Amino acid sequence: MTTKKNRPFVFINLAMSADGKISTVKRRQIMISGADDFDRVDALRAECDAIMVGIGTVLADDPSLTVKSAKMREIRRNAGKAENPLRVVVDSKARTPIDAEILNKGEGARVIAVSEQAIVEDVGKLGDKAEIMVGGMDAVDLKKLLYLLWQRGVNRLMVEGGATLNWSLLSQELVDEVYIYVGNIIIGGEGAPTPVDGSGFLSEEAMTKLELLSTERIDEGVLLRWRVHN
Repeated sequence: MTTKKNRPFVFINLAMSADGKISTVKRRQIMISGADDFDRVDALRAECDAIMVGIGTVLADDPSLTVKSAKMREIRRNAGKAENPLRVVVDSKARTPIDAEILNKGEGARVIAVSEQAIVEDVGKLGDKAEIMVGGMDAVDLKKLLYLLWQRGVNRLMVEGGATLNWSLLSQELVDEVYIYVGNIIIGGEGAPTPVDGSGFLSEEAMTKLELLSTERIDEGVLLRWRVHN
């Protein structure tokens, strides 16, 4: 699916507890969903042209963002695609570790998006592992990044966190759908991270409006799929 906005179709996929938390107050990643939901996420990855995360997710969780199913990797190969979608890190200051899983595990291309304030030496090191896209003075210009990805053939983009990147995309009206898996646990904690951080909307009129497209019970939780009204 594509939009008519010179950018990919963008959707956020996330899992949260029944009380709206994505990790503990110590920002420790925990199991929120189960095996069936893991398979669902893997299928979503396999169907995408690219997967995007923010630097916070890379530093906290060190994800590889690879397609785990051998069958789905084979389907991608037979379609003339790389086994894994293009993996994109939004990393304004070029802080992605050289030994990060996302740069070293699984075949396929990578992109590190940095701002003009990134240290040249750090950018150079990352350039040995990934394509570098520069845009934005202090922070990555997400509209420009999406346009550049669209130009190189990315029509469907999956966003897997974190909360800061989710806020930036939603507040700039750059998201088309949101998948939220609500797990059967309560995490609690006033400072525990939620799916969307940032400064927050200051008025009801400015808030992102959603249309519920579907609900589905998976494992011991429920998957909510929403369309974003931009």
